Parts: sequence; C-alpha cells; structure tokens
Amino acid sequence: MSPNPNIIDTELSPAAGRGPSYAIQRVYAGFMMWLISRLLQAASAVDPVIKKDIDRLPEDFSFSMRVRSGSPALAMRKMGDDLRAVQPSALQRPALVFEFKHVAHAFLVMSFQESTPRAFANDRLAVDGDFACAMKIMRSLNRMQALVLPRFIAVRALKAYPPIGIVEKLGLAARIYGRLVIDLFKRDPS
Repeated sequence: MSPNPNIIDTELSPAAGRGPSYAIQRVYAGFMMWLISRLLQAASAVDPVIKKDIDRLPEDFSFSMRVRSGSPALAMRKMGDDLRAVQPSALQRPALVFEFKHVAHAFLVMSFQESTPRAFANDRLAVDGDFACAMKIMRSLNRMQALVLPRFIAVRALKAYPPIGIVEKLGLAARIYGRLVIDLFKRDPS
C-alpha cells in the first residue's frame, strides 16, 4: 500500500503482472457475479433492511454490474417487492450500471483484495445512472455481504462493518442461503 493516500496503488493489481492469469480472473469474476446476483435476490426476499431499500427504488428499476468489455456481467430487475436476477442481454438499457474498467479490477474486488469504495477511489469502477439509486444498491450489497460472509472476510470487502448481532447474522444468513437453494431448484430462465 502506498504511504501517500493521493497516489493510486497498483501493486495489488493483477493487471500489473501479479496474480492469476487473465482467463482464471475472468472465470472467477463471472462466477462471483452470478453468485452475488443470486444472493442479493435471496436477501431482498428475506432481510427487512434490504427490503426497505429495494422498496424505495422506482418500479421496474434495473441495474447491471459488468466489466467494460461487457462480460462477465450480472443484471437485476425490481419485480414487485424483490430484486430478480435476469440475463444481462434481457436489459436493453439498465437504469444503473456499475462498470469495472478491466477484469483484473473486478477480480480485486471479488476476491476481497480491495473494497468497492477503494476500487471507486482508485478509478477502477465507474457508476452510470441515478446516484441515489446507486447508494441504495450499494447499501443492499454491503448488507448482504455482511450477512453471508464471515466477519473476517466481510471487513476486507466493506468500508465499515455494520452493527449486526451474531444471532441476527446467523439467522438471516441461514434464511438467505436457504432461499438461494430454493431459488436454484425453481425453473428459472436466468
């Protein structure tokens, strides 16, 4: 890490030559985007805090998270009270886009080497769309990560770990993972 906070730190970047190959980074980022979309879908149906943020989004709201090349990507749409994972090709023009500038940058965030706020500060992640909606989605993603990840991993991914009691965390995590399993066995075109 650079001692000067104004200088962008590239020593962690696999694009700078360290880390796994591009093909491995791409496959890993693709799998993580798939998993994140399914976990957020499950969390939006189970967690009252996430539900509250989702309820405040406009009707038929959609967003995507992708690498600038267009793949890997995830796409979600608000349907009723929940978020639903959809095929990225199903969204012609999402209302909000989170775009990593390179697969290596997505890999850094999704392998918990760099937090999302740090990626944004280091100009590795761009946001296009309504900033208020982006903040609601980021709050939901952060809460979902805090619930489903062990704390020692979640603190690496989040700027600040939210105050969640262990009983609440375990109960909601079990419900989210249970909903994920149920959703996987439903016949879903995505």
